[in-house]
Amino acid sequence: MTAAEFALTLGTAVIRLRANTARQVDRWYSKMTDEKILGIEGGGTKTAWALVANGVIVESGKLPPSNLRLTPLDQITKIFRVLPREVNRIGVFLAGCATEEDRAALLKLARSVWSKANIVAGSDRDSGMAACLRDRDGIAVNAGTGSSVTGRSGRRIENAGGWGHILGDAGGAYFVSIRALRSILREYDLRRGERKFAANILRALGLNNFDELVRWAQTADKMEIASLAPVVFEAARKSDEAARQIIATGVSALVDFTTAVSMRLQLETPEVRLMGGLFENQKFYGVAFAKALSEKIPGAKVALSESPPEVGAAWLAADERLQIAKTEEPAGAVQLVSSTEEANPKSANLDRLGAREIVELFVAEEKSVDEGLRQCVGQLARAIELSAGAIGNGGRVFYVGAGTSGRLGVLDAAEIPPTFGASPDLFQGIIAGGASALRRSIEGAEDDARAGALAMDEREVKPEDLVIGISASGRAAFVIGALRRAREIGAQTILLTCNAKRKPGGEFDLEINLKTGPEIVTGSTRLKAGTATKVALNIISTGAMARLGRVRGNLMIDLQPTNKKLRERAIGLVSQLARCDRESARARLERADWNLREALKEE
Repeated sequence: MTAAEFALTLGTAVIRLRANTARQVDRWYSKMTDEKILGIEGGGTKTAWALVANGVIVESGKLPPSNLRLTPLDQITKIFRVLPREVNRIGVFLAGCATEEDRAALLKLARSVWSKANIVAGSDRDSGMAACLRDRDGIAVNAGTGSSVTGRSGRRIENAGGWGHILGDAGGAYFVSIRALRSILREYDLRRGERKFAANILRALGLNNFDELVRWAQTADKMEIASLAPVVFEAARKSDEAARQIIATGVSALVDFTTAVSMRLQLETPEVRLMGGLFENQKFYGVAFAKALSEKIPGAKVALSESPPEVGAAWLAADERLQIAKTEEPAGAVQLVSSTEEANPKSANLDRLGAREIVELFVAEEKSVDEGLRQCVGQLARAIELSAGAIGNGGRVFYVGAGTSGRLGVLDAAEIPPTFGASPDLFQGIIAGGASALRRSIEGAEDDARAGALAMDEREVKPEDLVIGISASGRAAFVIGALRRAREIGAQTILLTCNAKRKPGGEFDLEINLKTGPEIVTGSTRLKAGTATKVALNIISTGAMARLGRVRGNLMIDLQPTNKKLRERAIGLVSQLARCDRESARARLERADWNLREALKEE
């Protein structure tokens, strides 16, 4: 079903909406070209920021959420501290900043970081209105994780919605998602049936059954539940009636709020601007809203916001005088293509190979993994010593990566406790985009160096720790940002890469370059680069644990016998090391509550 067809099922019709991007800007030129202006907009999903200088956006990014009422103040301070510091003006507008007391508290927080800047503070409604309408009269409709409607006529402001996910947020992603979950479970309770999109909900969450879904929902936060909205919209596009009704209800709620605000402000033909992730990413949601609103306010002029809220925040910081010149994406330094991004001539005809030929090609190419590892024996040995030294001195080892590299780091860290009986704190995996990135790609997560730096502060990295950055190209900004912040803290750092074209820069304590060459599928570093990285991490973590006495011979002396297979293995280990029969070994383990070391101490 197309967007237009879906819109018509809700009694809507297509209007032209203008796309919104982080770089979309006004047509006017800045009158304040000598100043650096930082705009910050924070809410329940993210903290977005933009730095404006000489009339253009020179840098921007997204960091974790910052809601003045829900986010601890020390967390907000950590976010502020990784943002640009040398600025003249700052506009900081956060969700939850509703009163004059809130505004004063936010100003105090910002001034503790930017003591010399001219700062204005307020609610994310303020920055949203500025992004949508600047100083014009009209109505801003926000549908992101939550929702709100804000209107202005002269000096008069009217609001509707925005009461949070417990009491309101009708029409936002949380609203859509929670109703979908309830619909699925209600159908199951009444008829033991499943909606067509129930399986997709389970897949999106990595769950296996309804019991797991219920347990997940009982502890999931607002953002986690809201992340399911795309699954519901996809089901609606495939004509699932329950999903279509949920989305229609969301549209209706937003239209009712908008109509109420328009009537209170006596705006007969209001300019209505749409903002937020649902309108930006689910185009037919805006289409449906526009037609439904036209039935209640025929003269309403609906379009997407021309700029993001962080630009609205910068505009307010500049005393409502800032206009940004339309500009091209700034040209960065020319970077050589990574060897992992080059085309592999040996697989140029991959699409024409038979199954056996594909297997033979893969097996033949795996020799480059072995060669890459052999060339780095010395560096891998050094990495073992650094890891063991960090842990031996009371520190920890952090793996930091994005995409495949991040998943491999998280995987290796997760295997340490059950294999070696070690605390989960000793090896920790950090992936750009957070836990959601383990199951699906989070676009742009690897490009934010400041988010990588913030991750180091959030995990409270200390000088005794070791941080291992994993990046096939050696260029992932999230990884490099984390490593640089770790060095500032005084921690030791290792960069693990697979880019033969990268020249060691001496910036980190150790660089390990596994030169695996071009991939069979060009740029797919989950292949040879991923294999080599997995082996390298196995070597480093296992070597460190061995150096720290976590094995006896080649046996897992601290194995955690958490299932039948592992209990049988534990019995075999005790039987072998204590030189007793299996029944005696089992009895020892039971007396020691299945602690291998304690069982072996028994005479």
